[in-house]
Amino acid sequence: MDLDFENDKIQLEKDGKTVDCDVLFTFDSEDTLKSYVGYTDHSIASNGRKNVYVSSFQPFGARLVLEDITDEAELQMISEVLMKFDEETE
Repeated sequence: MDLDFENDKIQLEKDGKTVDCDVLFTFDSEDTLKSYVGYTDHSIASNGRKNVYVSSFQPFGARLVLEDITDEAELQMISEVLMKFDEETE
């Protein structure tokens, strides 16, 4: 996986294909001691809005690894960040 913060791009492997995504935001959490990235592949959800994904990631190392967020407290924090991002981009 390639992450290019300078050009705000991520390339993901999805169903055996490379998908180009745009980075929307990044942030660090002092509570979880993790870094997060919000991104979109520009697909549209059933509600007509663009799909936005958030993953945690390791900012240092030879290879970027995005990690799924499964902890309920983390999911709640991400939900709040997404609501704030949505308000700021309207």
